[in-house]
Amino acid sequence: MEQLRRVTPRTAFVTGGSGFVGARLIARLVADGWSVRALGRSDGALRRVAALGAEPVRGDLTDQEALAAGMRGCEVVFHVAAHFKLWGPRALFERVNVGGTRAIVEAARATPEVRRVVMVSAAAVVMGKPEPMRAVREDEPLRFQRYAPYSASKARAERLLLDANGTRAGFETSAVRPPFIWGAGMPTLEEMAHIVAAGRFQWVGGGHQAMSTCHVDNLCHALMLAAERGRGGEAYFVSDGRDGTLKSVIAPLLATRGVDPGQRAAPFGVVWTLAGVMGFVWRTLRLKGEPPITRQMLRLIGKDFTVDIGKATSELGYSAVVSWEEGLAEMRAGAFTPAPAAPPVVEPAAR
Repeated sequence: MEQLRRVTPRTAFVTGGSGFVGARLIARLVADGWSVRALGRSDGALRRVAALGAEPVRGDLTDQEALAAGMRGCEVVFHVAAHFKLWGPRALFERVNVGGTRAIVEAARATPEVRRVVMVSAAAVVMGKPEPMRAVREDEPLRFQRYAPYSASKARAERLLLDANGTRAGFETSAVRPPFIWGAGMPTLEEMAHIVAAGRFQWVGGGHQAMSTCHVDNLCHALMLAAERGRGGEAYFVSDGRDGTLKSVIAPLLATRGVDPGQRAAPFGVVWTLAGVMGFVWRTLRLKGEPPITRQMLRLIGKDFTVDIGKATSELGYSAVVSWEEGLAEMRAGAFTPAPAAPPVVEPAAR
């Protein structure tokens, strides 16, 4: 019989640790016995990661000296930081999402102790024209739509990361692709509640389009599994293991804040055209702020989009650790209670 050994790495460097996903990941790592360092640009970000149990490292994604210092002695890098907006200059998305990933890869490759970089990618990297996509698998090609600077930049960042796999001995890279991320503290919920309160909310296409979701703790679980079991150079879709519709997802989330979105609806084609006009006006007149609706937003929520998590299930041993009902209960309670640590991962000793 082969000897068994625990393979969970114990030192990690995290980018984006003060954000929604990064903070939950740090809490989960620390609870599971990891030693964590976390990058932060501001005093507030540094205080938050320290309060979560991580060693704060001052710097940003372009600071090679800070990246090198933070990664020293770490076995795994979790790259969570990203610029996520539904509108903005393409150059900013490219600088943060693509340039930041390039800097992370270069620093990690130059740090001998780092054996793997795991990045939070996005399910949206495969979204092309606005048409239904169901049970999408990892063999779907990456897409780079001009009207979707966020998803296009994440697709370029993922390609850059996975292309770096194996570029030095013992260096591997993996990407985890979540769809709509939700959970207590999700920043997008407050934005949606504000839109409803202002009377500007309508269900695109009636809200009946199918969608996959991923609770933030399920994403963190998948990231940790990818660090231990993921194949180098591979991407993995992950979700809650159940699909809903736009209305069956968003309405209960808003209800946790006492907000009723109502039943007003608008046809997809009408809203798509309106979003194109708004985008043209905002760009031409260089208006401040964001248009009320963008084509990037509509591509994310306006058509059926569900993912197949078979690859993550078979290769990572992934399954959801937080159910839809448990996640909603946590949100109604307004609490930040990271999921309990998963059982130890045990694998055959190296042959």
